[in-house]
This record gives sequence, C-alpha cells and structure tokens, in this order.
Amino acid sequence: MKIFAVGMNYLEHNKELHGALYKPEEPVIFTKADSALLKDHKPFFIPDHLGRIDYETELVVRISRLGKTISERFAPRYYDAVTVGIDFTARELQKKLRAEGKPWELCKGFDGSAAIGEWVPVEKFRDVQAIHFHLDINGKTVQEGCSSDMLYRVDELIAYISQFFTLKTGDILFTGTPAGVGPVNIDDKLEGYLEDRKVLEFSCK
Repeated sequence: MKIFAVGMNYLEHNKELHGALYKPEEPVIFTKADSALLKDHKPFFIPDHLGRIDYETELVVRISRLGKTISERFAPRYYDAVTVGIDFTARELQKKLRAEGKPWELCKGFDGSAAIGEWVPVEKFRDVQAIHFHLDINGKTVQEGCSSDMLYRVDELIAYISQFFTLKTGDILFTGTPAGVGPVNIDDKLEGYLEDRKVLEFSCK
C-alpha cells in the first residue's frame, strides 16, 4: 500500500504559506511511509521532538484497481471511494528542509501523519470535484474546503502519478489542503466531515 500526497493544490493555502497566489507548473507529489497511516479512530500521538504539528484537512481518494500510465479520461475507473484525511505536518521542520532544498519526507511522512476516516463510495456524490469537506476541533469548525477549488483535479492527479508509479488496489491519495491549517495540541478532538457526513473522529495524545 502506497500513500501519495499532493502539495500546493489550493491557491489560498499557497498564499497562506508563501504569501502569494501560486500555481505550480505541474502537480507537487510526495509520498508517506506505510507506518504513517492512522485509521479506525486510533489516537494521534503528537511527536514532541518535531516541534509544531499542523493539521491539513484533505479529500482522500482510494485506488481500486491496478494501473500505470492511465489517461485522464479513464482515471475515474481507478478509484471507488473517498474520505477525509489529515496530512499532519511538522511545520518548523518543513520550513527548515525547504530552506535547505531537502526532501519533505521527514516532516510529512512520520508515524501517524496520514490519518484517514471511513470510506464513502464515490457514487454517493454527484461529482468528485464538487465535494465540500471540513474539520472540527473540539466542536468548532477550523478548516473547510471544496474539491472544486483544486488546482489539479483528481483525474489529472491520477494520470500524472501513474506516469511514475504503478497504482495498486488499496493505494491512497491525499489531494491537497485548502487554506486554514493550524496546530494541534494534546487532548484535541478532531472530527472530519464530507458534506454533512462525519467520517473521521479521533483524539490527540
């Protein structure tokens, strides 16, 4: 099982991180280790040696069949479900790595950094590119977005990634975060929603 993730896929988030509206010339793809996966309501243990840990709420897509070099028009055949996920990020370490021109894996792929909720079949939604999602922490909405605002759509991402990696059943794709990221703290309760359906719920320890 591979975990793919997309950086800088929402204009407003790029502005909050970089101070300017910015669209990358091509999708920014990175991967997380399989030990990053956090599911089944298990708690997220905040790593105290990594400094500030930010939540990044994202629409997550599940790959449902084997494929390589997939054309964009056929991409919908290769995923069957979506959920809400949290791409936890060690923000201070990310800034340090970026300044030094180093890869992101240490700040993005550490244990427990890829939290996912319960899968919902894509046919439950009118359009995968029109799904609203949001995150509540301790009962208050802290981040919300809509997949219609993605710079690179789900089908484009799958076509692009499959040029480099063979996609396999069970692989998952974090599609990027909108604006509104922020830090988590011990005892925070996180709840993620697709439209009005709660699919994600866990606590920080």
